[in-house]
Amino acid sequence: MDTMVPSQATDVRAAYQKGFQDDGLLLAFTLPEGDAEAFVRGLRPDSPLSHRSRPLASAGDGEPAAPFAHLGLPEPEALADVTEGPVCTPCEDDLNSLTIALHPLDAQHSRVYLRGVD
Repeated sequence: MDTMVPSQATDVRAAYQKGFQDDGLLLAFTLPEGDAEAFVRGLRPDSPLSHRSRPLASAGDGEPAAPFAHLGLPEPEALADVTEGPVCTPCEDDLNSLTIALHPLDAQHSRVYLRGVD
């Protein structure tokens, strides 16, 4: 699956983590609110994303295999007001899975978090 970073994205951060069996892929960027919604629609998730108002209770129980802390960002699981879900499982091409999380930074901008397993 080819995921293009939108031209209007700012604060783009990416990381690749080589694993024993699977590799972890992280991508995060900020978009204006309307562009974030359009970006999600363009990914065509298999099912509607879910919204949660609070951080996950298990957010502090361990470190994710591919943490966004490598990018200097909080983990989406530890944030409130997040819309998230799988984009594809399994994905076409080389990715095994891709998940997305959107977190509003203010009334006009959202941070997009993408976590893939290759």
